[in-house]
Amino acid sequence: MRFALEFSLFTRTAMMVAFHCHAESYPPPTGLSYQWLDQFTVGVAWVKPSALPDDRGIWFFLDGNRKDNPACLKGHLRNYRVSQSFLTEETHSDHWTYNIWTVKDCQHSPEGAPATIRISTPKPRAVLVKDFKCAVHADEMKCSWVPARRSLNLTLSYRICSSSEESIGSLETCDEPRARGARSRCDLRLAYSAEDVCVAVETDAAISTFKAPLSVPPPKVAVREVGDHLQVSATPPETGERRCWTYEFCYIQCNKFKLCQNTSAGEAAVKVPYERNCLYEFRSRVRMSTSCSASPLCSDFGAAVSHGSDKRPDLTLVAVSIVVPMILSVCVILSCCWYRRRDIIYPVIPDPSAIFKEMMSGNRNLKIAGRLYAPVPERIEPCSVSLASQSVSLASQSVSLASLASQSVSLASQSVSLASLASQSVSLASQSVSLASLASQSA
Repeated sequence: MRFALEFSLFTRTAMMVAFHCHAESYPPPTGLSYQWLDQFTVGVAWVKPSALPDDRGIWFFLDGNRKDNPACLKGHLRNYRVSQSFLTEETHSDHWTYNIWTVKDCQHSPEGAPATIRISTPKPRAVLVKDFKCAVHADEMKCSWVPARRSLNLTLSYRICSSSEESIGSLETCDEPRARGARSRCDLRLAYSAEDVCVAVETDAAISTFKAPLSVPPPKVAVREVGDHLQVSATPPETGERRCWTYEFCYIQCNKFKLCQNTSAGEAAVKVPYERNCLYEFRSRVRMSTSCSASPLCSDFGAAVSHGSDKRPDLTLVAVSIVVPMILSVCVILSCCWYRRRDIIYPVIPDPSAIFKEMMSGNRNLKIAGRLYAPVPERIEPCSVSLASQSVSLASQSVSLASLASQSVSLASQSVSLASLASQSVSLASQSVSLASLASQSA
């Protein structure tokens, strides 16, 4: 019995929860349609679900798959129409899916199936320009860009980014774009109002919509000497209040990059140490404080401004402070050496007038005052020079003479033998004469 009661209670609770969930899930809106109001804004319309009474407290949760927060509208009307801005370069597409839920409140995530509509741009998306940028001046914006192709006939339209009827009706067209080099230029008749500027560039077959990147011209830099420092200042931009701008100064000193200095809001000058022998180059850029604008402006660095020149340091004082003490030191050392060796360097020479006076008076015992100068004899060491090559040649000549002497001895012995032979011949001849005389006597 108890189990049956618990099961009945559980079944009744589950049915109540299911009925409650089913009761809180509302049908989606119907009759969705859209219409482009201009190049940036589309109007989306729908009809409240017919199953719901008009006095029922419901809301419509809108989500266009964009980066901004979804919208939520009170559902007390039968027909609805909202305006939404869509830019092709933010979503990188030419179509969007728009979802609408019917919810009890906007505190929780929507449940159930939404009503869906696909929104397409009037023309296909295409990249028509590159490097688009605008410089903000007092009463206009000077914009420039690089066409994707020179052959394209571009039409440029612009206005403040907003979905209000006033902004939608203020669309203007650039009448006379000018080409200067690779870039095209146009002056937009808009004053800066801390709001984004939407730009549409289109041809007959394509369109590109985006928010224009805004900046201010680089500030002009002025430099002046203040004692041992340089005061560097910049001119404030033409737009915005003076208290909203901060400046960044970067400089090069003697071809060496120094750290950049940033000023406080409203201040437009800094001081840097100054060396007169260095060349300084200053550049500056300006930023708007976030307290003055949700999308603050800034500028690029401007052209460099030079001050001073690179000079070689004057070494005259350094040279004097080094050379003069060295010369004095050398002079002191030389004077001390001369004082110690003055008798040798400058010996005492006797006065010759006293000697001649004694000689003229006939005094033979001359006494010379002082000491006569006697030169110190130089020590000469005997030197002997022996030439090895001459000794060798003399030895060879002696050997040749010895050989000649031996040849002479052999010739002398041969002469003696010849002399003995001659004496023998003489004796034989005398014997022949004696024999001849004996023969005559016999006859």
